[in-house]
Amino acid sequence: MRILVVGAGATGGYFGGRLALAGRDVTFLVRGARAETLRKEGLRLMTPEGEFSLRPQLTLAEDIKQPYDVIILTVKAFALESALLDITPAMGQDTLIMPMLNGMKHLDILTTRYGKSAVIGGMCKIAATLNSQGHVVRMSPLHELYYGELDGSTTQRIQTLDQQLSGAGFDTFLSTSIINDMWEKWLLLASLGAITCLMRGNIGQVASTVGGGQFAHGVINEVLAIITSAGYRRNEQYIAQTTALLTRTDSVQTSSMYRDLMQGYPVEAEQVLGDLVTIGHRVGLGSPLLNAAYTHLAVYQASRT
Repeated sequence: MRILVVGAGATGGYFGGRLALAGRDVTFLVRGARAETLRKEGLRLMTPEGEFSLRPQLTLAEDIKQPYDVIILTVKAFALESALLDITPAMGQDTLIMPMLNGMKHLDILTTRYGKSAVIGGMCKIAATLNSQGHVVRMSPLHELYYGELDGSTTQRIQTLDQQLSGAGFDTFLSTSIINDMWEKWLLLASLGAITCLMRGNIGQVASTVGGGQFAHGVINEVLAIITSAGYRRNEQYIAQTTALLTRTDSVQTSSMYRDLMQGYPVEAEQVLGDLVTIGHRVGLGSPLLNAAYTHLAVYQASRT
C-alpha cells in the first residue's frame, strides 16, 4: 500500500518513520521549514530502545501526481482545514483516510467532505515531542496505534491495512470499537490538559497540593458527564485507571498541550476543551472547571496573534 503521512511532527514522524524503517512505502507530506530540515538532516527518532535515522520520502502538495491508498492525518486539529486542501490531489476512489487528531469533531468534517466510506477511525497513545534540533523524542515505552471501521465491522480493507501497519516496531490494535476508544482518549487528553494547563504544573505537583486531588476529580467527572451524554459507553475499569493516573502525587506527567503552552506554541484549546464545553452547554451540563481551563487557554491563544 502507498501510504501518505500528512505531517512529520512528533506523532507523524514517529509512526511514519517506524513504518518506513520497516520497509513500508511511506511518503511524508510536509511544508516549509520542516520540509527543509528533513531534506537536509533526515528524520531521527530517539526512543528508549535507541536512536534510528532515515532519509524519508517527502512531497509537497503541488507535486502529488497520483492517489495514495492510505492517508494518515497527523496534523494538529487547528491545521486540519489547510491539510484537507493539500491532500486533495492524493485522494482516489478507494483511498482510506485515517485521522489521528484529538477530539471528535474532525470525523464530522472528514465524512461530510469525503463521505463516510472514505474515513476510518484512528488514534494513538504516545508521549513524544520534537526537540530543538527537530528530532522526534519518544519519552516513554508507550507507542500504540489503534484503528478500525467507524461502524465496528471487520472488512477486508481494514484487515489489509492492519497487515501493513503491524510489525513495524510499535504496538497495533485493530479495534471493533474505535469510536469508544476515541472517547476514552478524549477523556484522558481533556482531563490531563485541563489539569496541567490551568494549574501550570505536572500531575504530581497538582495532586500534592491541598485541594489538588479534589480539583482533578472534579475535572474528570465533568468530562465524563459530557462524553457519556454524547454516546460514550462507560468502561469503569478504564475510568478508574485514568483517575488513578491523573491523581498520582509522584507523577511528572504533563500533556502535549501543556508543553506547547509553556513553549509559546499554538494549542488545541478549541478541539480538546472547547468542543467539550459546547457539547455540555447543548445538553444542559454545567462544566465550570472545564470552562475555566478553556477560557484560560483561549486568552493565551488570542494573546499570540
